[in-house]
Order: sequence, then C-alpha cells, then structure tokens
Amino acid sequence: MTSRQRISHVDTAWLRMDRPENLMQILGVMVFKGRVDAERLKRTIAWRMLRYQRFRQIATEDSDAWWWVDDPDFDIDVHVRHSFLPAPRGKHELQKFVAEMASTPLNPARPRWEFNLLETADGNSALVVRIHHAIGDGIALLGVIQSLTDDRAEAPEDGGLPATSRASSQTPEHEGDQDDAFWRLVLEPLTDIASASIRVGGHLWGQYLGLRNDPARLRDYARVASAVAQEVSQLALMPNDTPTRYKGKPGTVKRVAWSEPLLLSDIKAVGKALGCSVNDTLLASVAGALRSYLVAKGDHLGSGAIRAMVPVNLRPPGEIDDLGNRFGLVALELPIGIANPLARLYATRARMAALKGSYQAMLTFSILGAAGMAPKFVEDQILNLLTSKTTAVMTNVPGFQQPRYFAGSEIDQQMVWVPQAGDIGMGVSILSYNGRVQFGLITDRNMVDDPEQIVNRLAVEFDKLLWLLLLEPWDRLSDPDAVADDLAGQPPPRAAKRRMTGAP
Repeated sequence: MTSRQRISHVDTAWLRMDRPENLMQILGVMVFKGRVDAERLKRTIAWRMLRYQRFRQIATEDSDAWWWVDDPDFDIDVHVRHSFLPAPRGKHELQKFVAEMASTPLNPARPRWEFNLLETADGNSALVVRIHHAIGDGIALLGVIQSLTDDRAEAPEDGGLPATSRASSQTPEHEGDQDDAFWRLVLEPLTDIASASIRVGGHLWGQYLGLRNDPARLRDYARVASAVAQEVSQLALMPNDTPTRYKGKPGTVKRVAWSEPLLLSDIKAVGKALGCSVNDTLLASVAGALRSYLVAKGDHLGSGAIRAMVPVNLRPPGEIDDLGNRFGLVALELPIGIANPLARLYATRARMAALKGSYQAMLTFSILGAAGMAPKFVEDQILNLLTSKTTAVMTNVPGFQQPRYFAGSEIDQQMVWVPQAGDIGMGVSILSYNGRVQFGLITDRNMVDDPEQIVNRLAVEFDKLLWLLLLEPWDRLSDPDAVADDLAGQPPPRAAKRRMTGAP
C-alpha cells in the first residue's frame, strides 16, 4: 500500500477553503449517561478509527498537487484528549467549549482530527469531535463515528471487525491521464457518482445517465442539457436573500446552542395529519424559530425569505463507507416572512418538492471539483459568488433510532454541524436519535450572540402546529387563511395540549 495518495480535486477545494473566520471542520458533540472510561475510549478509537488510513495521514502540497502522506510521528494521545470544563461544568460551559473549538484550527502538521473528552457536573461525560472537511463529508464521517459505536455496552473494543476492513477508504487516488481532465470534470461528477439511489434528479436524471450507453438519444440529451443550462443560469443569477441580522462579516468568535429533544413520534404524527413529511414539519418549525427571534428583536421582515444551503448525498450505496467528499448543495429558501405557521408549513413543503426535480446538487459538486483544479484565487471567487447569496448552511441527519454505546457508555444526545464557508455566519443542524429530534445552531458572535434564544423557540413553533391540529376542525386545516383569525388570543400550545389530552 502506497504511503502517498493524491487528494481529489473536490477534497482539495475543501482543504483550501479554510479562513480564520470560518474553519472547514465538521464539529460534533456526544453527551453520555454517566462517566466514560477515558482509556477504553482511546483503545476503541485506536482499534476502529485507525483502520481508515486517512486518519494517520497529513495533507501536504508540492508544486504539482496536494497529497495525503503518512505521519511518521503519529501519536494517538495528540488526537484523543481529556479536557476539563470550568465550573459549574454545566450545559452552558459545554456549549462555550464547543464554540471555542469551532474557532480553533486543527494542527496542519498532524492528521486533522481531534476528540476531546470532558466531564460534566451532573456525573456525565461529553465528547467533542472535530474532523477536517477535506477528510470526508458529513455522510462519510457519520459512518466513521457510527462504526465506533455499538448496540450494547459490553461489545468488544475492536468491534469484531477484521483488520483488513475498510480497505476501500485507503485505496490511492488515480493519478494519471490528465489529458481528458475537462471531460472527466464535466461527466464524472454528473454520471459516475450518481445512481438510482439519488432522488434529486428525478426522471430526467435517469435519462441523462443512459446517454453514455446510447449517445444517439439526442432528444433526451437536449432535454437534460436544457435543464442543466437552466440550473446554471439560476445559480449564476440567483438574487440575494433577505438581508437580516443573520448576515454580515463574520469574525473568529462563535456561539453554539442546542435545544432540548422533541419526540420524533409527535413530529411524525403532526406531519402525517397535515399531509407533510417530517422534514417539512421540522424545517417549517426552524423557519418559525428564526422568524420569531427576529420579530422579538424588532426587525421588519416583510415577505422575506432566507436561503440555506443543504448538502445532498451523491454516493451510491456501495460507497457509503468511502471517505472523501461526494455531495452537492441545493438552495432552500426558508419562508421567515410568513407569520401564519400553517401557511409557512405548506410553503416549506412546496419548496422542498420543487428541489426534488433540481440538478443543483450535481452542478455544485462539479463546481467544487472545478474550484479544486483552479488556482486558489479563482476558487475564492467561486466561493464568494455562492456564499454571498446564502444566510446559512443546514444539515438534517437521521441517526440511529435505538440507543447506541461508545466505549461501553450509553449516548444520550448527539449533535453535528458542518462548516460555514465564505462569509456565512450560521450553521443549522437537525439530528434525530433514539426516537428524539434536536435542533442545534452555531452562529457568529458578530451576528447572533445568543443562539439559545433561537433554539428555545423550536418547540414553541412546533407546538403551534400541534395546537392547530388539536383544536381546529380538520376540514379547515387545508386552508391557512381560514384559521388565521384563530391564531391570536389563544392559550399557549402546551396548555391546549394538556387540556385536550388530559395530561397533567
């Protein structure tokens, strides 16, 4: 096995995207029930995570390209640390520690990842994880982290996996044949990585995939080429979203907060009754929380919307364990200008449905590949074009729906944030785990100094939908205007729920 592997163009783009204001590192938090055995944690990571060669490699540059090179002085104690929270060692101090880590660069002279184990005052432990985006995207790294966990506390530390597993993540990149680089740039990100598992492209995308086997299908090609050209035009001419305090010039100080969990079963039930998916319901509630915060600050919104870039997985099922970056981005407009929660939900549903027929994910993947091939100043211009029209980066991650254990300790809560590029100052995270859903937010202090005031509003916004479902005749719920007058002067949603259900 070679000790030097060429870094792909897309991964190079993420490697060069680091700025002091926005570091390209994926940030995760696990909160455990009880204390974690620090030595067992380290042994588990050594057994399982280091099977991926990438976590023992340094990113280096020569005159030709960027390369993954084995670290001759690799020491796991450099990467797995036992840190300490200041008194009183509660949730506030943990969130502050996470925010500090978000602003702290990973050492480029070492493999770019780090785990910090902390102890909280309530007798529990927390683990803060940082991994550079160049190593892998959120889907790949979530798979890595999940491979460290078990379905029972007494599982073996090595996970029962053979030492040769995960070999695909260690396969060297192909280095030769740059003569057809242009056509590979155009075709490979848009065909070879796509498969029937991708749901973004719809029927047109399936036709496009068949063109390489049957080039004579010019009519289909014309249809797809026209759709792709339209997406390119829309990306280039995309207007700026509504200016709010969520946009501005970021600094190097971040703030982090996450909500208390909501029951996934409640969200499913409300969404189903209103003809919406879980994602529609959650995103509408997030839009409501963002709106409510701005209204509380006295900001005028009008009919505005803010744009969030949402990562879309472009991996075929067989490549789910591979590291590297295989995702595109789609632009979702969150209707923060709509006050009526039901109208806001239906608007969110319509916008999500429109994205399912979009080619944006494949196009942005290609753009990132082109950026990685170009000089850095060109990459910066491309990045500025995309991020100037965006307020936030948003991820929605479905996790395990049963309890998981790490180094013998049960995980109680999980959160993960992907980095914000360019001048984007907000990262939104929605993660489901063990039958519950949590909303997390990372913000720049220059824009939002108190993100807890936003995350605490998520439950309130969801409860508004629940309250309407409980109190309104169902034949009125399809028309938001019909219930608009009923939204004022009513008891708080939790009180309505207790009255309807007889709960204490």
